[in-house]
Amino acid sequence: MSTVEEFSGYSPTWCPGCGDWGIGVAVKKAFVQLNYTPSSIMVVFGIGCSGNMNDFLNAYALHSLHGRAIPNAIGMKLARHTMPVVAIVGDGDCYGEGGNHFIHACRGNHDITVIVHDNGVYGLTTGQVSPRAGKGFKSKSTPTGIIEMPLNPLTLALTQGATFIAQSFAGNVAHIIDMVAQGIQHKGFSLVNILQPCVTFNKINTYEYYRGKTYEVGPEYDSRNFQLALETCAQPTFNEKFPLGVLYQIERPAFTDELLQIKDHELYKRERFLDFKILLSQY
Repeated sequence: MSTVEEFSGYSPTWCPGCGDWGIGVAVKKAFVQLNYTPSSIMVVFGIGCSGNMNDFLNAYALHSLHGRAIPNAIGMKLARHTMPVVAIVGDGDCYGEGGNHFIHACRGNHDITVIVHDNGVYGLTTGQVSPRAGKGFKSKSTPTGIIEMPLNPLTLALTQGATFIAQSFAGNVAHIIDMVAQGIQHKGFSLVNILQPCVTFNKINTYEYYRGKTYEVGPEYDSRNFQLALETCAQPTFNEKFPLGVLYQIERPAFTDELLQIKDHELYKRERFLDFKILLSQY
């Protein structure tokens, strides 16, 4: 049985009170709950405060370029599809710079779990607005307020083919553990969007704000119902109500399930340059 200490690296340097602390603890505890060890799971990080977890979490890990965590995670999964792969990213990193990769990972149903620290700002570069910032949000990059409407990652993932969509809140570590564990265990593309207050640069979406506007979907909620999921996931756009829990989950073949070339062997075990060797043997 692994321990949280085995997954721990350097001491975190996040701001006191940052939601990243709760997410960091929850991710490690989810790995322990699933009986993983640091050498049995692959993790890739984006750029940003969330990406700094690369130094704080011990695993087979890679710190990617800005917005490029998902394609790196897909490459890891293609090379060794029997191992779980997790991408830990920020909302700016994933939905902004990496938005195109996010869409195509959903439609391909790649068997990776994407955990998003969703705080509405680029915290590491001192608080510019991300695509998740609310209309009118003022920052050093938008001093008179952002003009655009916030992107809704839940409805985007749902309409582009993701097969597991969950949302949690950084103020409830137990709930994050459950959502992350379920997301990793799901076969296919899993999104776990975590509403995460930035206590330094976002004075609107605070812990108090989310505690008053979040709710957990009940046991009667049918996560297989696409229409219900669409209506539920769209709520934040219209009435600032944020649903928490597994909002959508269906089963369909993952991308690697349909690749004949890795049906019998993991890609990294296959004989490389086989055709080239055969060609040389003819001379």
